[in-house]
Amino acid sequence: MKLCTTPLFQAFDRMFKEEMDLYHDIAQGLGLSDSALCVLYAMCQLEDGCLQRDICANCYLSKQTVHSAVRVLEGKGLLRTEPGRGRDRHLYLTPAGAAAAEQTVLPLSQRETAAFTAMSREDQETLVRLTRTYLDLLREKTRDLI
Repeated sequence: MKLCTTPLFQAFDRMFKEEMDLYHDIAQGLGLSDSALCVLYAMCQLEDGCLQRDICANCYLSKQTVHSAVRVLEGKGLLRTEPGRGRDRHLYLTPAGAAAAEQTVLPLSQRETAAFTAMSREDQETLVRLTRTYLDLLREKTRDLI
């Protein structure tokens, strides 16, 4: 079966996969799974005591994936959970978790920011605008598959 794509879309698709592969390599280089890195990253963006569902929404990961990553990070002593209302679980970085985030998430975030700000303001705005347009159109065109 041959897919109905154009050379430009194939190039775009390869770049998307290359970006995902790069983040996988970064996570491994930092000694973390992809999902553990995402959870730590999200916890640095969200307030201490955030909910697991906040992490799911921030990372676009399933509840099961976040739950597994949280359990691993909790087992390593990097975060702790506390019950909330109903089934809610609040997440808190431990001192070791804060130190680990400072050694992993902070350098990654600094490098992401450096790469983004190395582009002109116009290119930054264009990248954000076109990515938003593509995601909106893709969501619209795939609605029947969800």
